[in-house]
Amino acid sequence: MILALLSGQLAPIHWLDTTVIAIYFAAVLGLGFLLQKQANSSEDFFLAGREMSAYIAGISFLAANMGALELMGWAATSYQYGLLAAHWYWIGAIPAMLFLGLVMMPFYYISRTHSVPGYLKLRFGEPTRVLSAISFAGMTILMSGINMFAMAKVMQVVLGWNLNFSILASSITVAVYVTLGGLRSAILNEVLQFFLIWAGALVVPVLGLIETGGWTGLKARILSNVAGTPSNAGYLHLWSTLGHFRSNSMGIHWTGIVFGLGFVGAFGYWTTDFLVVQRVLAAKDLRSAQLAPIIGAWFKMAVPFIVILPGLIGLAVLPAAGMPLVSEDVARAGQHTYNEVLPLLLIRYAGPGLLGLGITALVAGFMSGMAGNVSAFSAVWSYDIYRPLIRPHSDEAHLLRMGRWSTLLGVIASIGTAYFAMYFSSIMEYVQALFSFFVTPLFGTVILGMLWKRATGPGAFWGLLAGTCSSIGMWVWVRAQPSALATLALSPDAQPIAESLYRMLWSWLICVGVTLVVSYATRPAAYESLNGLVYGCTAIPAERKYPMVQQPLFWATAAALVFLWLQWLFR
Repeated sequence: MILALLSGQLAPIHWLDTTVIAIYFAAVLGLGFLLQKQANSSEDFFLAGREMSAYIAGISFLAANMGALELMGWAATSYQYGLLAAHWYWIGAIPAMLFLGLVMMPFYYISRTHSVPGYLKLRFGEPTRVLSAISFAGMTILMSGINMFAMAKVMQVVLGWNLNFSILASSITVAVYVTLGGLRSAILNEVLQFFLIWAGALVVPVLGLIETGGWTGLKARILSNVAGTPSNAGYLHLWSTLGHFRSNSMGIHWTGIVFGLGFVGAFGYWTTDFLVVQRVLAAKDLRSAQLAPIIGAWFKMAVPFIVILPGLIGLAVLPAAGMPLVSEDVARAGQHTYNEVLPLLLIRYAGPGLLGLGITALVAGFMSGMAGNVSAFSAVWSYDIYRPLIRPHSDEAHLLRMGRWSTLLGVIASIGTAYFAMYFSSIMEYVQALFSFFVTPLFGTVILGMLWKRATGPGAFWGLLAGTCSSIGMWVWVRAQPSALATLALSPDAQPIAESLYRMLWSWLICVGVTLVVSYATRPAAYESLNGLVYGCTAIPAERKYPMVQQPLFWATAAALVFLWLQWLFR
């Protein structure tokens, strides 16, 4: 009945494909109804009762990030820029995930906070908590919207579905299962979605490598297709072309990758973005909480196989098939854009049943991102905005009701931001802008709070505000005066993609600098009040002894060695 109302699809949909998609939606909704009875308190609703194993928390930690940015955004980016896009998965994730597990999780977990803003309240006071909560709540709604838009775009390209219908269907599904089961429902659905993503997304890289003759044949086709492109060598290397802005396809420099992305951007997202940290806080004990991001790091290192590789395959095969892709802002009627590379490859390689599985993988990724942002918004709104500012003495039952209502509010607001996302030239531009506005300055505040006893509440508040405002200001500056990019990136040869890397770095430095100055000018908290919140003032509780192969440090060290090997292999 529904499919009969829709027209213009690019791929013939077999009944097997429709069945696979329908089964997925039924399973997601059924799990939400099944878990409804287990969300009877605010602890259950917002933190899944803190009873998740390390593997469940770790997979959910990663799956919450595998939304539109992962599946469509970075496939588009790797088509446009080549292997350099893998930096956002390796140096832009692995060191930060390991740092979260080994260094920061003890403080998040010991303080028993429900959120990252909740930690800031304990460390710096109410003003810093409220400022970070408001900025984070806004970011989650904007991020949820981009997942809705990307999912609707897939349905439009692959199936010919109306954009408005796709946004409505996805939003209703997420609203139902998160409202009913809270974080537990979101986490268990994310685990289901994680495996569906892998099962469906493997279709493109496996069949694509077979068509192109393996990695060697793929590289040869790419080099042939980009032969007339300036800095074409940069399409197949991670590091060797980053010595100058002109020597690679992205127009970036290694300083931006190492300091802007690898340090500030990655650490900001993976250690302070409550969307992902919330999943780890649901772990059953401290050891599980530390292991969860480390387990996630192992899976993260493999994700480029289903995200970056499809973009490279598209770069190898689509131009030869008469389908060269262009950016959203220059596309004319009938032209396909970078953001459509993954749907187009699914159409190319997937037959009946497989196409349905591939579409389901994309839908699962988008809904995972939507649900993650909505559940994080609900927790931060209820604990860090509504209770302290509107109803300070709300009881558990009232807070639980507010959690459910704020979930619906978050979904409705996300629908509006989905349409706002259409005005950006690419998914990546949209997401990187949001991260630089709200996440990287927050990392400066949190890391100083954890590592520096002298940091004060006024210093944290004004530093966070200065960092956020400066990031937004730099973004507006470059949009109004494109030549400002040369000043921001310290080179006239820098290309637009380098802007976000240096904007993140400068906003972090401004946040830290203002925090330092104001902290030295204001009275610090008594050191005894910092117990459980700052290194040097906190005794980490002793866990019972485990064999070496079961300890977080062992697996973090092994992951670090594999990470370094990958950097050398694709240098």
